[in-house]
Amino acid sequence: MANAKVIQAKQESVDIVTSKLRESVTTVVADYRGLNVAQVTELRKQLREAGVEFQVLKNTLVRRATAAAELTELDEVLTGPTAIAFSADDAIAPAKILNDFAKKNDALELKGGVVEGRVVGVDQIKALAELPSREGLLSMLLSVLQAPVRNFALAVKAVAEKEEEGASA
Repeated sequence: MANAKVIQAKQESVDIVTSKLRESVTTVVADYRGLNVAQVTELRKQLREAGVEFQVLKNTLVRRATAAAELTELDEVLTGPTAIAFSADDAIAPAKILNDFAKKNDALELKGGVVEGRVVGVDQIKALAELPSREGLLSMLLSVLQAPVRNFALAVKAVAEKEEEGASA
């Protein structure tokens, strides 16, 4: 009887991980071996502040979830200790935080992940991490949109000043 409960609990865990894989905009898989407790705590804090869920999961459980979510290409990176960061809102945050943390702590190694339903390698995760944040992209867009208006205003001002000089002479 206890065995049925254990199997049911494991199946529920697989279902939860499957739904996280499907619902996340970005999922990053990392090897955390070699990080001490203080480092893992700091990493979890940074990820939590960005709204990213970070879990250490058994590879067999994740493989069953990837099969259910039709992301079996991810199974290649599911070796050794595996920690996974799930983000349902921000596509860049998990990659950026984990990549920055890995630069400062050699023990953390990015393995790969899933971005918008596609399995990607370490290179794509690192490229995603180098992108500006959502706020940075919005400010760039705003400055691009403001430039023509600003230039037009400066041109109108220059014409008005020139006409004033001509009228006063």
